[in-house]
Amino acid sequence: MTRDRDGFTLKPLTPSRWSDLERLFGDRGACGGCWCMYWRLTRPEFERGKGAGNRRAFKTLVAKGTARGVIAYHDREPVAWCAAGPREDFPRLARSRVLSPIDDQPVWSVTCFFVLRPYRRRGLTVRLLAAAAEMAGRAGARLVEGYPVESRGARMPDVFAWTGLSGAFRRAGFEECARRSPTRPIMRRAATGPQATARALRIRT
Repeated sequence: MTRDRDGFTLKPLTPSRWSDLERLFGDRGACGGCWCMYWRLTRPEFERGKGAGNRRAFKTLVAKGTARGVIAYHDREPVAWCAAGPREDFPRLARSRVLSPIDDQPVWSVTCFFVLRPYRRRGLTVRLLAAAAEMAGRAGARLVEGYPVESRGARMPDVFAWTGLSGAFRRAGFEECARRSPTRPIMRRAATGPQATARALRIRT
């Protein structure tokens, strides 16, 4: 396994890596039984499935290859996750007053992050964003979109920043393209080809 200078390796989610993601998410399913299903379901469906139901649903999507994302490893242990995929994979976005599509361009969406507490504030979100852009580029996407929180200078509890912080998106090359709420910009960047990003982040498939 090739590592960057900080010992991190980033890999795309595959069915064979389900057990790694399961270990990373733990008993709480990353956060409150979510299992990365929040953006994929209606609110009643999500609430009914919290915990085991959402886990089963997400595992089924992973097995089919229709749940996409990036896992970060440190010394072979999974330590962080970023969900990404075509915007239509996340129908709840279309129903959002704040985050619904701003145009009809096809984009990939980066919807959420989960980073183990000891690995927070170490630049992993920026690495994950760059890896997600590479993955989108490999799949033929031209644009990648995210929905971070704008902290406006105040320290924000980690639990409220699961869609990422705007500063990390900017450091990963994203630019604001719309804002319907004072604290929720919509940000985009071009998807990237694999070579430059792989050299920078040591991503291995």
